[in-house]
Amino acid sequence: MENVFIKYEKALSILAAHSNDFPDEERPLNACIGAHLAEDLLADRDFPPFDRVTMDGISLSYEAFANGQREFPIEAVAPAGTPKKTLQNSQNCIEVMTGAIMPAQTDTVIRYEDLEIVDGKARVMPIPVKPRQNIHFKGIDRARGSVIVQKGKQLSSAEINIAAAVGKSVLRVKKMPRAVIISTGDELVDVHQTPELHQIRRSNIYGIQSTLKTWGIPADLRHLPDDRQQMLEIISGLLENYDLFIFTGGVSKGKFDYLPDVLETLQIEKHFHKIQQRPGKPFWFGTSKEGKKIFALPGNPVSSFVCVYIYLRFWLYKSLGLDITPMYVSLKNDITFTPDLVYFLEARLESNPDGTLQADPISGNGSGDFANLVKTDGFLVLPQNKSEFKQGEVYLFVPYRDIF
Repeated sequence: MENVFIKYEKALSILAAHSNDFPDEERPLNACIGAHLAEDLLADRDFPPFDRVTMDGISLSYEAFANGQREFPIEAVAPAGTPKKTLQNSQNCIEVMTGAIMPAQTDTVIRYEDLEIVDGKARVMPIPVKPRQNIHFKGIDRARGSVIVQKGKQLSSAEINIAAAVGKSVLRVKKMPRAVIISTGDELVDVHQTPELHQIRRSNIYGIQSTLKTWGIPADLRHLPDDRQQMLEIISGLLENYDLFIFTGGVSKGKFDYLPDVLETLQIEKHFHKIQQRPGKPFWFGTSKEGKKIFALPGNPVSSFVCVYIYLRFWLYKSLGLDITPMYVSLKNDITFTPDLVYFLEARLESNPDGTLQADPISGNGSGDFANLVKTDGFLVLPQNKSEFKQGEVYLFVPYRDIF
């Protein structure tokens, strides 16, 4: 592809066209947190599987209560985890515990708090009693065979809980790509080192690694010097061991930005290099002959951050067969942006009493001001071919942290 700037929408369409089809694998349940489900989780029985008592107290026949009876001899006790009991005398009651099967011939539960129990008899206090109260009825949550968790869902503790409840000790999940995140540049030193005046610590790779981890992708870290031959040799070796490559830096027009040339030498097919956007113009994306994906991001921290959340996340969802649910918010303040570029503007979200979300733009000091990210919640996507963005107008918002 010719080395030209492409539009934001075109970049997304190219990424969608070159998404992967991740294979499935089986994992034990306790190793599935954060994985993406590759099968539907079905109810193996009704939820709940029986009429379940929801309050400690007594169960009785509402008909006897409706006929004026207020004192009920206790015929038996039904703890949770015991077989179903049957009320033998409709004038009696059975003591029941939370979680127990509702006894046959009874249809109403009255709490201990609304009773006086003396000499084996339960007297109901003068309180309203409704038929069928305090019972969690069989199948009301989910019927047997119904889908509880859909394929594609990323597994949190809630879904793990469901999997255990339906007897799935092993789950079929998506096998995520083997990923490596590679920083470039002689000015970078590791996080444990004290940088000289002309140096900075490597930080982008740790932020990206943490992001990938939340998406269910473990990633290794590497660093490359600004040396074309060393880059060529090291990347050539890494191509044998990884499926997903994320580079930061070395992809622009600088004298020592060797990465695009090195990738071309390694016969990586370039799909695009530059996008009409700010920040993050010099973003390179390509595919190896083996189908391995290479994302070469700008080295400036905010630019790198934008490309991960706008493009890498989009590609990941497409590879999982999913769509990102769009989020729209209104502008709190007027914004002017004259360049003919898509503008990814950092903003803080505010929740209003009327139930709407407003984005309060927090402009930093350029794409190197990564400290500004801690004050914001995500990026507004302000479209091209427009320079004035007015208060109250609604735009797409891409969050990079859990909102509220």
